[in-house]
Amino acid sequence: MNAFYQWLNALVNKNKSDFAEWSEINWVNPYNSENFQKHRDLLLKKIDNSILFKETKPYYNHISEGCKICGLGKWSCLFITNKCNAKCFYCPAPQNIDEVPSTQGMDFENPTDYANYVCYFDFDGVSFSGGEPLLYFERTLKYLQKVRKICKTDIYTWMYTNGILADKVNLNMLASEGLNEIRFDIGATGFNLDKIKYAQGIIPNITIEIPAIPEEKDKLIRLLPEMEKLGVTNLNLHQLRLTHHNAANLINKGYTIVNVEKPIVLESELAALEIIEYANANSINIGINYCSFFFKHRFQKAGFRKQIADMLAPKEAMITQNGYIRELDSNSITYKALKLYQDNSHQMNLKTVDIHGKQYYYDEKIVLNRKDLTQSDIQQINQLIKKEPNEIPNDPLLFNIWQLEYIEKGLRNY
Repeated sequence: MNAFYQWLNALVNKNKSDFAEWSEINWVNPYNSENFQKHRDLLLKKIDNSILFKETKPYYNHISEGCKICGLGKWSCLFITNKCNAKCFYCPAPQNIDEVPSTQGMDFENPTDYANYVCYFDFDGVSFSGGEPLLYFERTLKYLQKVRKICKTDIYTWMYTNGILADKVNLNMLASEGLNEIRFDIGATGFNLDKIKYAQGIIPNITIEIPAIPEEKDKLIRLLPEMEKLGVTNLNLHQLRLTHHNAANLINKGYTIVNVEKPIVLESELAALEIIEYANANSINIGINYCSFFFKHRFQKAGFRKQIADMLAPKEAMITQNGYIRELDSNSITYKALKLYQDNSHQMNLKTVDIHGKQYYYDEKIVLNRKDLTQSDIQQINQLIKKEPNEIPNDPLLFNIWQLEYIEKGLRNY
């Protein structure tokens, strides 16, 4: 078994161990995967293989500016709260406790500190998420105001909401403070579009962003013309993901679960692609994209690693496509990842960075350290680094290096 398949097998074993208490999970298997795979391949062919970001984001027509910034790794997502006022069956987390606004494991109680952080690391976009940001509207507004006041004038801002608390008053206030885009999860309101009317003509870009729920596919297709009339510019479809919080709900739906880094719903992907195929065949004017698990897992993580490394690593550091720092000499290779902290309680001897008078801390975590390499090893490594290979390396060491150098291409086979 080559290195890639060994790694995939390890993911299977880990997922089945993590979810062992749910013996009734319908994991994808060799007896049904072939038909699913043929159907997906046909759908991708029908949409002319229009796929962005190393073939992880199938789309139709166009994607929003926020999605472009996300894919380029220039985006900071601030979770205003972890509390939500909806009870969506697919939600991956409880979301029942209000907490301090946070991003990437760091809390930002002060809106000014957050805006300074965004400026220092030169993010091009900021989103406000949750939980539900409109539960704490004044808080959300203050963070938006500070980002607009302190950061570069062309920074792109958007907010995620279930829309339950949306009205003309709060949407007008957000628009007046420069919110560029609003994203409604209409799955939280039974696919009702009424609240979107409040945003029409007020917020420049209106997006519907929801998980692709297989049994709601036809309903969503029927709503596409109405979305157009209401000024919806984009429809973003996420892939459903299995978690310990939503496992019982997803199992009851009878979904087929795919083993990857985190378990995902196979039928959710097919539903998203079928909606895109319908829009393509019927010349719908809305931009639609499928935000696959692979896009989010690979590009969002790599983007943040690279953004931090670009600012904090030494100028001569070699930063890989996947956002790791590479150190290579005549007989060894090391890869490191930078980790940023808001205090130094995690460990001793952390490095510091001053952002407008506030101290942050970071360290270099070694993720691969191989010594005593042969001359043949070094030659193969240099060849791998010089040009991204078309095929995934079979050799275990080269496979590990390939994972740290490059963002994996494409949607994996079932």
